[in-house]
Amino acid sequence: MSGAAPTKVNTERLREEVVGALQCVYDPEIPMNIYELGLIYEIDVNDDGFVDVVMTLTSPSCPVAGQMPGMVKSAVEQVTGVQAAEVVLTWDPPWSSDRVSEAGKLQLGLI
Repeated sequence: MSGAAPTKVNTERLREEVVGALQCVYDPEIPMNIYELGLIYEIDVNDDGFVDVVMTLTSPSCPVAGQMPGMVKSAVEQVTGVQAAEVVLTWDPPWSSDRVSEAGKLQLGLI
């Protein structure tokens, strides 16, 4: 049997590029990207380029709760090297402003 072995990806580099893609997705109510806002709880990139994202929203009554996971999936899957993405929306733990990055807190006037 011949055939090329599957190409393994540089998971660290790919994760950085996924973060960059997530920084282009904005919360509809707060003028900040979802990564700096702290809505992304987990990003797991495997050696084959499959990405799992665990995220939340600022509120269960968020007007784009139904669309945001799809928007995130689409943004991640546009990254070169990503084979596919799965996005899981969770409410545990609930989001709080403590999750906002330092840069985000500065932008929002929280510090």
